[in-house]
Amino acid sequence: MKPGDVVLVRFPQADLQGGKLRPALVLAVAPGRHADVLLAMITSRLYQAESKLDEIVETTDEDFAATGLKARSVIRLSRLATVEPSVVNARLGEISPERLNEVKKRLIRWLKSG
Repeated sequence: MKPGDVVLVRFPQADLQGGKLRPALVLAVAPGRHADVLLAMITSRLYQAESKLDEIVETTDEDFAATGLKARSVIRLSRLATVEPSVVNARLGEISPERLNEVKKRLIRWLKSG
């Protein structure tokens, strides 16, 4: 796994109960022996998107086919989780390096503003 990969995982809910199997974006892989991955949840519920934070992946985007997603989706940067790589069920695809850079810039801006 590497940053930019779209994976399938049981994304943890806010109350730490087992979540629904859903796509997520790998934002970073922790250095060291454990190599946990930082994930951002992906959903097709576009109404949940925060315009200045989240990234919408359109079916017409150049990198859409490579993502492995089935519909227009939102990369929700306000829904992050760190998990062990062993809980990732599958790799679906990847976003473009340009989109990954934009997603990271949005996340950094949000963290700096808080």
